[in-house]
Amino acid sequence: MTTLYTLARGDAPLVINIPHVGTWVPTELRPLMTVQALGVPDTDWHVDRLYDFARARGATLMAATHSRYVVDLNRDPEGAALYPGASNTELCPTGRFDGGPVWRDGVAADPLLDVAARRRAYFDPYHAQLRAELDRVHARHGYVVLLDGHSIISRCARFFEGRLPDLNLGTADGASCAASLQDAAARVLAAAPAFSHVVNGRFKGGWITRHYGRPQDGYHALQLEMALEAYMTEAEPYHWDAQRAEPLIGVLRALVDALLAWRP
Repeated sequence: MTTLYTLARGDAPLVINIPHVGTWVPTELRPLMTVQALGVPDTDWHVDRLYDFARARGATLMAATHSRYVVDLNRDPEGAALYPGASNTELCPTGRFDGGPVWRDGVAADPLLDVAARRRAYFDPYHAQLRAELDRVHARHGYVVLLDGHSIISRCARFFEGRLPDLNLGTADGASCAASLQDAAARVLAAAPAFSHVVNGRFKGGWITRHYGRPQDGYHALQLEMALEAYMTEAEPYHWDAQRAEPLIGVLRALVDALLAWRP
């Protein structure tokens, strides 16, 4: 089994987590997947590259190496839907964002696809490490800010109508972090007129933001969902576009600086 995450520890009060950038699928699962799913198209492509600068600013960076098709690190392990009444993907996804299947017909009962086993093998150890990093930083500073980094295709009829704003800040409607921290982050996005943005719109923060965000205890969590189109080509082979990414990285630098400057 490959390592489930990459981890670069820092001393600042900021942890950046990137749970959907991984593309690795265990060898034994690959024969069970559809041809389309083998390309792991729902990956949060290159998000780790967008945030790489934050290492030099002292932030801790953690990123998954396995695909969300193996297990989704940003879903409730007990199966509760993030957005009741809307289309949701599961802890162990069965469908792609485009509506097609992840797994071939007739393999649903294969023991390799057991949800509980995949949770134990991939989800639980990842989150044990993420919790350890958050607790380490909290013990050092008396508080910790978690920024959960995501991206998605800009047009996805399964989840939302029309085009998604470029930058989508989510704080579980303000429940996952201090109001002043949300305001600081929102001001950065509002000061970037080249990119559209929204706060607590279609994406209000996933399970990670909602689970770890306990501002009353000094754990402050935000999610930033970015439209892929803001920094890359959305179709295969999902090329990084350096010219398009440069201005977005400038916004992310300002955002990270604002989160580092904030104090409870």
